[in-house]
Amino acid sequence: MKITIHSGNWEELDIDALAVPQAADATPDAALDARLGGLLGELRDNGEWTGKAGQCTLIHRVPESSVQRLFLLGVGAEPMPRHWFAAAGQAVRQAAKAKCRSVAILLPEGTDARLIAEGAIYGMHQPSGYKDQKPWPVEEVILLAGAEPAEADRGQLTAEGINLARELVEIPANDLGPEEFAMRAAQEGAAAGLEVEVFDETALAEMGAGALLAVGQGSVRPPRLVRLSYVPENPTSNDHLFLVGKGITFDTGGLSLKPPGGMEKMKYDMGGAGTMLGAITAIGRLKPGVRVSCLLAMAENMPSGTATRPGDIITALNGKTIEVINTDAEGRLVLADALTYATRLGATHIVNAATLTGAVSVALGSIRVALLGNDKDLGDAIALRGRQCGERFWPLPMDPEYLDAMRGDMSDLRNASPDRKAGTITAGKFLEQFVDGTPWAHLDIAGTCWVDKAQPNCGKGASGVAVRTLVRLAEGWGE
Repeated sequence: MKITIHSGNWEELDIDALAVPQAADATPDAALDARLGGLLGELRDNGEWTGKAGQCTLIHRVPESSVQRLFLLGVGAEPMPRHWFAAAGQAVRQAAKAKCRSVAILLPEGTDARLIAEGAIYGMHQPSGYKDQKPWPVEEVILLAGAEPAEADRGQLTAEGINLARELVEIPANDLGPEEFAMRAAQEGAAAGLEVEVFDETALAEMGAGALLAVGQGSVRPPRLVRLSYVPENPTSNDHLFLVGKGITFDTGGLSLKPPGGMEKMKYDMGGAGTMLGAITAIGRLKPGVRVSCLLAMAENMPSGTATRPGDIITALNGKTIEVINTDAEGRLVLADALTYATRLGATHIVNAATLTGAVSVALGSIRVALLGNDKDLGDAIALRGRQCGERFWPLPMDPEYLDAMRGDMSDLRNASPDRKAGTITAGKFLEQFVDGTPWAHLDIAGTCWVDKAQPNCGKGASGVAVRTLVRLAEGWGE
């Protein structure tokens, strides 16, 4: 789908559909309202149009124009970036539903054209190829805004990274084990101009990645660790940012078996790695001034005669011993070795993403991403970039006392607390033991990685959350 910017009037264009995102208290576009005989004002005055976020009013024709469909889209009384992003996706999906080939989006002055481009590409995502689908009809989206064309290009590249993450998360585990995921990551990384290195189970054993190997040893599909690196030609910083993702391609819980209800969703347990792959491939194409690397820790958590048992004590890459209390607390184990390896490769800052705890959904639902870490500046930078693009984060405390629950009796650490108190935070404190003091942030996306119910701008499925924030973090590094 092609996205362009047009700074002139919509009447100059030969388009099938026109979308008008509008705040609740905004005055309708005068020229368009006149063309429609005052209909827009009438809809507002009689209460049929309220401007509530997500509202769509369809007008079938605009007289004396090529426009066959007009979509009046609500963005709320006080629209924020997330509302504009959602409206752009809704516009594209409405145009597709009406079988329109082209749609123009009429934007108020000062609207972030990149954000709208991201939203439009986000809206075109369809589930990943396992049922018959009609061809996607929308071929062109035109943003009616006074912005540079490069902004639309940047938005498109970012959104393609988001949709890559969504596609991968939606692939069932029978088609995406650690080996297949690693192969796909290598292909996508090479296409984005990144350095790529894949570590198989033999290389991981030689490395001493005992925690990652312990998680994968119950499966016939061996684990993988993938490194992807972007090195700028003219760096603006000496920093080296690392993005680390949890890539459990399917999580049965291991011998601590999960209940069957909803287990089919556990293909999404590689969502953190999907997020980081989407972000690093977009970064490779957008070429910011900071060096960025990515580590994807991949394993399948299965019960078998070779699986790690509760009570086993394993040794992580940094030499710390860990008693496995619950084999369903496996994500923190694969991240432990990946975080250690990031520090060994010279990371100056680390951000990891993971569908790590069910507790985060209890605390924050599906609205906000939990943000934890050891460095306020890094956490603040992530939250700021999130606000700019409409992704919401919420900081949780990391008091030293939260680590007490993770200290082992027979080992340095244990992988699960003896009770359910502060589960998201205690998991974060566990991860902190593997960053060796490096400025670090942890994003728990377990509650936000999957959309359970179709929305106006997207269908049910993977959300691609945090990709846009991380891309902006890299682009604005040091600002």
